[in-house]
Amino acid sequence: MLYRLKQSGFQAHLVGGGVRDLLLGREPKDFDVATDASPEQVKRVFRNCRLIGRRFRLAHVHFGREIIEVATFRGTGDITEGGSERRIENGMLLRDNVYGSIEEDALRRDFTVNALYYNIEDFSVIDYAGGLEDLEQGQLRLLGDPETRFREDPVRMLRAVRFAAKLGFNIVPEVEEALLDLGDLLEGVPPARLFDETLKLFMGGTAVQCYEKMCHYNLFRELFPETDEILSREENQFPVVFVAKGLQNTDLRIQEGKPVTPAFLLAVLLWEPVRQLANDLIAEGEAKLPAMQQAGSVVVSQQVRHVAIPRRFSLMMKEIWSLQHRFEQRAGKRPQRLLSHPRFRAAYDFLLLRAESGEVDPELADWWTCYQSVEGNEQQQMANASRPTTERRRRRRRRPKRPLPAEGE
Repeated sequence: MLYRLKQSGFQAHLVGGGVRDLLLGREPKDFDVATDASPEQVKRVFRNCRLIGRRFRLAHVHFGREIIEVATFRGTGDITEGGSERRIENGMLLRDNVYGSIEEDALRRDFTVNALYYNIEDFSVIDYAGGLEDLEQGQLRLLGDPETRFREDPVRMLRAVRFAAKLGFNIVPEVEEALLDLGDLLEGVPPARLFDETLKLFMGGTAVQCYEKMCHYNLFRELFPETDEILSREENQFPVVFVAKGLQNTDLRIQEGKPVTPAFLLAVLLWEPVRQLANDLIAEGEAKLPAMQQAGSVVVSQQVRHVAIPRRFSLMMKEIWSLQHRFEQRAGKRPQRLLSHPRFRAAYDFLLLRAESGEVDPELADWWTCYQSVEGNEQQQMANASRPTTERRRRRRRRPKRPLPAEGE
């Protein structure tokens, strides 16, 4: 791609995270290209190109499943509010399609370590912003005034946390100060965009570190306010650790190459408010299943005001939550019916996390682990062994028989 753009008379450089990761000896997740060609000119060079975006006009060049993102050099241009190509409202950059030189483009990027360009002309790295020095020192620094840059795009705060966790870098003091002061700016970001950023934060293999840094900078409460409020308390004089255990499990699965679904991750992040609301409803006399279903719906409806959750994920989350009470029903044919449920595996993994965090008796999780490892007759024996307790409870609930009337009455 770089050479074809060059042969067509344009400048073309590898830029951003791909250059950064290669210099750190890491395998880049993806590659971005910066060029002086306009999006329309890029499309004329590559037939397999699609133009996207209104806020930032980009060219996506497709090679099978791979997509290379091509961005035209951004310029400084006119920064007055309300312009057609650059639109700024209350300090937030809503549209930026003013094009310029590579020097201007470098200074418009977010962090110095992301403003590095690989030049195919002489195989050099171009650094206009001191990114190489910050890379060597392991520090994350914003280009420009941190408050101004965060107000332009508050999502940069989440990116700062993610890069610091991923790279193991320190955030420089002036950026830290802005992070602590400006978290409420995230309220102005569309929930759909925050959903994408949430997945990047927690499904990149460093979920635990991201969570800890978000809590440190008071950003987690901006994305998951109900969860944050509950996690600040203690239960039976012990801190609530379920979310931390769930994020550790997510990181481990990613390291082992196992799949992680966003629905399971979000079910973990929202479980504490769901569980507590369900317990309140049960205390008021509601049955377990309706209480859990009602609690799940309420919590999801509150959460989507902050972070959007596509329906295909919210439905799976509610199923995982609703199946939890069925693990307590181990007698008769109920275990076999639960085992055949399409969401059994996700719900079982969720149960294991609850047991590991001390929320439920580990014996319950061990029973279900054993039940899956045996077959036919042995499964039936395990279910039968659980029946007497159930039968005794049924007998206790039976109403005593009324005595037969005496003869002549």
